[in-house]
Amino acid sequence: MKNLFTLPLYFLIVTSALIMGCHSDKVNHQTEIGEIVNDSIHEDGSHPPVSSKADTSSIAETLPVAAKSGAKMADLTGINAFEWDLLQNPKDPADGSRIYEPKMALAKSFGGVRHYIDWERLEHKPGQYTFNPTNGGGWYFDVMYERFKKEGIPVLSCFQNAPPWLSATYPAKERTFSNIPAPYGSDTEKPTSYLAQAKLGFQFAARYGANKNIDSGLVKVYKEPRWSTDLVNTVKIGLNYVRYVECGNEPDKWWLGKNSQQNGRQYAANLSAFYDGHKGTMGKNVGVKTADPSMKVVMGGIARPDIKFVREMIEWCKENRGYRPDGSVNLCFDVINFHMYSNDYTGWFAKFKSKKRGVAPETNDMGEIADGFVKLARELGHGMEVWTTETGYDLHPKSVQKVIAIGSKSLELTQADWILRTSLMYARHGLDRVFFYQMFDDKDAKLNAGETFGASGLVTLAKRRSAADYLLQVRKLMGEYRYSRTINEDPVVDVYQMGKKSMYILVVPDEKDRKEAYELNMNGAKTATIYYLKPGSDQMEVRQKKTQNGKLKILVSETPVFVQGS
Repeated sequence: MKNLFTLPLYFLIVTSALIMGCHSDKVNHQTEIGEIVNDSIHEDGSHPPVSSKADTSSIAETLPVAAKSGAKMADLTGINAFEWDLLQNPKDPADGSRIYEPKMALAKSFGGVRHYIDWERLEHKPGQYTFNPTNGGGWYFDVMYERFKKEGIPVLSCFQNAPPWLSATYPAKERTFSNIPAPYGSDTEKPTSYLAQAKLGFQFAARYGANKNIDSGLVKVYKEPRWSTDLVNTVKIGLNYVRYVECGNEPDKWWLGKNSQQNGRQYAANLSAFYDGHKGTMGKNVGVKTADPSMKVVMGGIARPDIKFVREMIEWCKENRGYRPDGSVNLCFDVINFHMYSNDYTGWFAKFKSKKRGVAPETNDMGEIADGFVKLARELGHGMEVWTTETGYDLHPKSVQKVIAIGSKSLELTQADWILRTSLMYARHGLDRVFFYQMFDDKDAKLNAGETFGASGLVTLAKRRSAADYLLQVRKLMGEYRYSRTINEDPVVDVYQMGKKSMYILVVPDEKDRKEAYELNMNGAKTATIYYLKPGSDQMEVRQKKTQNGKLKILVSETPVFVQGS
């Protein structure tokens, strides 16, 4: 969770922002975007220069190579959310027992949900576990997760924030919800220091995982009602609602001091307990994998995307968990995870002068940094995936993560372009999943005043913003397609495939309202079906055009356009 007290350092030290002029909030579809090039595009009747189809062998060293079979498009369209984003009716905010259908309709815009869970919700006192309802807040997690399963929306449950009873072990002046999840004074490189969190992981996986063959005597819930008419929690096993769980959020919180920050070795010890009770040595009711070996454990997304942190984790695993029979390291995580917001001040890895704003995703080092994590995952083998569980842009003009109006586009349309292009960029560099921050704008008045993330929401209570429109439209068109290859650099031309079907995605990787004419070789197709993103709609606009000798001349802009041949 992002808030004023947990902002990454490279955002906090940027203290001023450019004040932008007034721009209309009205969303207008740019009719020139993606228009088919015709013979009268210039006043003198000539074409602008037409890019030839690139020889992929000549750019092989500069284009990234996607991991494995490539990411599925739907998996690149996830969102971050809280339980109240689905369960809270604005007219009856105290009732957390049922889905508020208008919010669920908005959630169906996305291809996955990363659910932030405050530890206190599930364990308000040591060993007293509650899920449906939670003792803290009265939220009905069974109701929410069951509905996600019914709607086919994958869930990543992210445990975050130390409960008050754990923070109480720290000196009074050092207590915070961001304390390391181990009692004060613990040896933070020992898995046993993280026993309480690892026990919670077991209980959560036993309930929401897929394994029904668990000793019911090990599964606990707190059965005391909060008041006389309160629903009492009951033990449930193997509901099969949740497949992914994340251990903490941004464990490398260096900006909050030593009692909140873990290095790679400390976090590996934490994960080893949470993963499988440190290889089963901590008890029969400890660790996610102990309850459900099929549940995937995602490492907490690190705020500073520094691969050295993950390498420290691996070294700890070599020393303390050893090796598998095949010679690979016995790791305690299934997914590498990092956070990175496309900002023009990236601090320790910056190569350019700050403009104190967000920038288009292809214009900084995000892809290069992602390549390092993907390369490491391939070296580790065993199907190791790479995700980013936080990225996005803000609409507030005082935010250092703000978008800018480009040409005749509003801020909202620029946000939509850059959000979708972030997904496409990460697919190009081999990531497996992307989750955007976040579903709704933050309710905190200070954050909404422009402190980086306050107005990053992709939906409002009234409607989807254009970014959510785009993600929904792309999922509907080609959610099951997978990234295959990139055949041109500028404009970028990506190829996605599903079986024998192919889809071309074309976009100019810039933020200057630049357009480029391009001739797309469609391998003999006689007709091109062209799909244009349409703000305010559930569906893209569709046009058809006859090709000339299997080729299509098209004007490409900074808004992606989609082309399929037949």
